[in-house]
Amino acid sequence: MSNVLIMPIIIPLLSGMVMIFFRRNVRLQQWLSIISMLFTIGISAFIIHQISSKGILVLDLGGWKAPYGISLVGDMLSALLVLVATFICLMCTLFAFGSMNKDHKIHFVYPFILLLLCGVNGSFLTGDIFNLFVFFEVMLISSYVLLALGGKKLQLREATKYVIINVISSTLFVIAIAYLYSITGTLNMAHLSERIATIGQDGLLTTVSLLFLTVFGLKSGLFLFFWLPGSYSAPPPAIAALFAALLTKVGIYAIIRTFTLIFYHQPEITHTIILCMAGITMVLGALGAISHWEIRKILAYNVIIAVGFILFGVGMATLDSLTGALFYLINDMLAKALVFILGGAIISIFGSDKLRNFSGLLLFSPWLGWLFFIAALALAGVPPLSGFVGKVIILKGGITEGHLLMSVIGIISSLLVLYSVIKIFIHSFWGETLLSEGDQKATGTSALLPGYILVASILAMGLGAEWVLTYVEQAAQVMTNPSIYIDAVLK
Repeated sequence: MSNVLIMPIIIPLLSGMVMIFFRRNVRLQQWLSIISMLFTIGISAFIIHQISSKGILVLDLGGWKAPYGISLVGDMLSALLVLVATFICLMCTLFAFGSMNKDHKIHFVYPFILLLLCGVNGSFLTGDIFNLFVFFEVMLISSYVLLALGGKKLQLREATKYVIINVISSTLFVIAIAYLYSITGTLNMAHLSERIATIGQDGLLTTVSLLFLTVFGLKSGLFLFFWLPGSYSAPPPAIAALFAALLTKVGIYAIIRTFTLIFYHQPEITHTIILCMAGITMVLGALGAISHWEIRKILAYNVIIAVGFILFGVGMATLDSLTGALFYLINDMLAKALVFILGGAIISIFGSDKLRNFSGLLLFSPWLGWLFFIAALALAGVPPLSGFVGKVIILKGGITEGHLLMSVIGIISSLLVLYSVIKIFIHSFWGETLLSEGDQKATGTSALLPGYILVASILAMGLGAEWVLTYVEQAAQVMTNPSIYIDAVLK
């Protein structure tokens, strides 16, 4: 049964490789993309069912038992994120069908989306910290190509900056892994947890943990987010939506996994630093979101705010706060994909992302307008949408644990999120129209199908929160009790 764990990695990898040989047959690439993603979604749902009924699944590749071999580990945390990531890739691909021109499509956009998904799913499922680095690189190499796709001056400039930042962070990642291996003699995550619990997390191991936090902070946009607004503003809208929904979330997952499984012995140092970085990230992200008048920049800074809010829950490291953090993480992946898809449609219609240059779009695209309004409420955490549940659980945990300042920052940042996205809605859709039928650069209809599906998902997750929380709480129990994960891998 555990063999099924490799499928969410192998399916997009093989599909992407096959599609490279059909460069000019765009229609075939589109069908292969949809079929492979739907199949991966089905496999991911099956994995979740198996974990829920039978416990954590472990696949020892080549028959070599952990900690000597390479292991894939499917617990509820990784399985939920694999399912959501694949679903989001499907939505962004549907949007790409109508929003990207043929030059983009014949230059391997669909194969590289699938290869990026392979890297993302592999990062979630690996039980080995070195292979986490490997899958990070698969994801990043694909993102380099997707970011530069089109060859515009802005894209090339931001791609250069993005590559340099990630090469530096990857170098630090390898250094951190080398130090960790020299101290513990292992790279398997479960074995690392067991070894560190035995030898004790001394000053050197805490320093190594902070090096990992720096690496994952760069990749997730936690505090060290200076690269993110430009990089997420440059690519085509479908790619920007994919980046916003997935790339920073892989960094967040890495922080959650390492600081709940491996480096959890000195929370007064490590988790306090995470909390401080989360608070500063929320404040600076909110200031950036309300100060800009370009749709791309406003939405990019909203990605940063969400990173801070999620890691506020992770930093408290209680069962309730981790439950809220994971629930809100899933919501944010869906909501960010939705708002970037709809924002991209607005930009394509007007041919600009400057809010002061247009208004009155509601007359031409009422459904697009109301979908964006719902997306704005979901980002801010307004009931009955799914963002409300996650935020309430995190804020309740913050107040209970005595983190009143952080809770106030979280509430204020949520209000500023609402202000920033409602500003987009008012200036884009309200007021006197500045468009006639002939002035529209595009119709924006390619955003409607994925928009409807994502809005339905956010509503269903909010109204069915009790059912979703059943699975999220299972994941949180493993995060707060590492022995469950260790026993499953090393048994």
